[in-house]
Amino acid sequence: MTRLPDFRLETFFSRWEFAARHHLTASDAQSMALGELLALADDEDRAAFENLHLGYTETYGDPALREAVAATYERADAADVLCFAGAEEALYLAMNVLLGPDDHAVVITPNYQAAETVPLALCEVTGVALDADRDWALDLDAVVDALRPRTRVVSVNFPNNPTGKVVDAGTFTALARMCDERGIHLFSDEVYRGLERDPARTLPQAADLSEHALSLNVTSKALGLPGLRIGWITCRDRALLSRLERAKHYTTICNSAPSEVLARIALRARETILARNRALIERNLPVFDAFFAEFPDHFDWRAPDGGCVAYPRYLGPEGVEEFFCARLLGEAGVLLLPASIYRSELTATPTDRFRIGVGRRGAEEALDAFARWMKVRR
Repeated sequence: MTRLPDFRLETFFSRWEFAARHHLTASDAQSMALGELLALADDEDRAAFENLHLGYTETYGDPALREAVAATYERADAADVLCFAGAEEALYLAMNVLLGPDDHAVVITPNYQAAETVPLALCEVTGVALDADRDWALDLDAVVDALRPRTRVVSVNFPNNPTGKVVDAGTFTALARMCDERGIHLFSDEVYRGLERDPARTLPQAADLSEHALSLNVTSKALGLPGLRIGWITCRDRALLSRLERAKHYTTICNSAPSEVLARIALRARETILARNRALIERNLPVFDAFFAEFPDHFDWRAPDGGCVAYPRYLGPEGVEEFFCARLLGEAGVLLLPASIYRSELTATPTDRFRIGVGRRGAEEALDAFARWMKVRR
């Protein structure tokens, strides 16, 4: 394996995430206090947390947590679930288990950087770009054209980060079927599932569509609980899941026991938490619509299909990087993610976009600061 490059997003956030006055590019939904989460627990789970023994936990994850995860799928059992310390560990280990030097992977772009840099450190990778001119459409023919006899993985992410795109269910089902027919593992990052604006557009989970597909999820994004650091892969190929479990022995070995209990409380209250977060996004979106409507010559805005991030275009002549995002941060304290964070080694990616988050409280205050800055600089 070659040395991994710096993680641009995390390097950027290390400098600015907690320093900026207005964090307007958050990728997670609004979080909650520990007391709020415990208030959603039943008596059994609350007692389990209060009387928890702080020893090692099972590498696969707390059995009750795995049952709670499995309950969110149609065709998976607890034995099909392996828990990790967040989604990043799961992605990293899955790619290392699935791919070797003689293999090939296909990855859609734009994407969360690790989705391509980890496979690129292991084998040859071909990118397939979502089409920005067609509302970030996924071209299945382009995916097929990218395949090789040595392709072992096709990696996708819907609702997509950073674009908020949700493909139609027919396209996603056809993709899963195509991978099955060719003996390819579909790796599906589903961390924003549950935050679709139209619930009818919620995609089936890959692990429900195929025995060999891997569904990645986490408490961080749609549930808004990144501090728990609990993610999971659901896969009905239990021999593959066993290989992933043995790989985990070299990283975290097991998860945090308190976090696992809290995660199962969250999952059992999943519908309540998701409804709260969808309602917040629904309240926020008209505020974002109004902001961008005030500056039609400067922005091309489209609300996300799902998730809590969007990827508008900046139309100003100066460019989105040094002038727009850098000056906005320095002069108004408003943090956005410029397009360079999402540049790809695999395909061309737009250079005039920025990521904005729509799932947190305080959007009005941040957008007011943004608007004041825009009016001064005009």
